[in-house]
Amino acid sequence: MRLFALLLLLVALPGCSLVYRLALPFVYDHADLPDENVRLALPYVDGSDDPKHRYNLFLPLADSVRAEPWPTVIYVHGGGWTEGDRDLRFGGEDLYGNIGRFFASRGIGAAVISYRLQPGATWREQVHDVARATAAIRERVRQEGGHPDGLVLMGHSAGAHLASHVALDPKVRNAAGLPEAAVCGVIPVSGAAYDLTDTRSFEIRPNYPYYVQRFAPPGGEHSETVPAEPAPWQVAASVVPLLTPEAPSFQVLYAEGDYPALIRQAEVLLGALDRANVPHEEVIVPGSSHERIIAALSKADYVAGPAMLRFVRGLEC
Repeated sequence: MRLFALLLLLVALPGCSLVYRLALPFVYDHADLPDENVRLALPYVDGSDDPKHRYNLFLPLADSVRAEPWPTVIYVHGGGWTEGDRDLRFGGEDLYGNIGRFFASRGIGAAVISYRLQPGATWREQVHDVARATAAIRERVRQEGGHPDGLVLMGHSAGAHLASHVALDPKVRNAAGLPEAAVCGVIPVSGAAYDLTDTRSFEIRPNYPYYVQRFAPPGGEHSETVPAEPAPWQVAASVVPLLTPEAPSFQVLYAEGDYPALIRQAEVLLGALDRANVPHEEVIVPGSSHERIIAALSKADYVAGPAMLRFVRGLEC
């Protein structure tokens, strides 16, 4: 009954084809976790009453953790930098919360965060929100028995971009009070804007104005077509230029049926990780799409879930 209601509501979501909607029950399982292991709407900015400055925390079951402190996955939602929330629900199901319960029921802490949305906040402020949330979660999991330097930043779509920025930009981490070693791994899922200077991505899907609106400084004159030489904002907002050999390990996930331009972005990121000698792996989720992969992330016997568990458990933090 729960999945039937979820399926009905997803009919209204843009980008979900009929085939994908009908197949959703085969890639989603509700993960169970006792209420006493869940902490909701915890603040991460002192004195802020903004509901976006909150996160939900999912603590591991006592009988599922190892003797040493446990790692924590921090999930950053997508939504094109303009939409989304940690508590987003479809037909009574909280798909993001399910990701938290999935990890926590298997001995790994998890947090799902909100951040301010555009146009009310700039992309830089969104990155800063994710960094401040990460710092607050780090302190909280330390108190709860987790590994303070065992953090894995994970995000979907726009969230993959924001999470990767925090993981790779030392200035952002320093401003938030995050030690260099705090982020041990990164799991970007079907991410966008890894490299906004890649003209091939815009040729596959001509959406340059979409990124101008989200990343270019306001008030300036900006081309409606891809310029011959990248504008400074294209470099500044990109993740790839931040890569160094000291970067944490990456597990790059994307859907087999993802948008071609985003598959291209994943390939660009993987190539950059190669050149920077950063440990990484690629996981392609078969039979999935950009939207439906969210439901597949917390299915125990599907491709993404077991791959993420193996990646997180294998990190040497």
